Amino acid sequence: CLGCISNTASYLRLWALSLAHAQLSEVLWAMVMRVGLRVDNKFGIVFLVPVFGLFAVLTVSILLIMEGLSAFLHALRLHWVEFQNKFYTGAGIKFIPFSFSLISSGFEYEGFM
Repeated sequence: CLGCISNTASYLRLWALSLAHAQLSEVLWAMVMRVGLRVDNKFGIVFLVPVFGLFAVLTVSILLIMEGLSAFLHALRLHWVEFQNKFYTGAGIKFIPFSFSLISSGFEYEGFM
């Protein structure tokens, strides 16, 4: 039942990220929009338009970055955890790291050096 626990943890992570989205929106509302809404003079509407623009740009940009990161990490997790465990079999050629010493010995053997 390790797969059940893994899937539950994955969806709990997505739920926590949605809570973080809600909290970030609330913080940006409190820090930016409430300042614009407290202006009571005749220039309040003129002040409110750029403040709302700032709020909208900050909220959308931060949440889009977070959502893009969430989608990227979720796809990466699906590829590495789900795909590697179910379908991947490691039958191939063993990796040999690059080494200049192996190349030079090969050249000496063939008479190039």
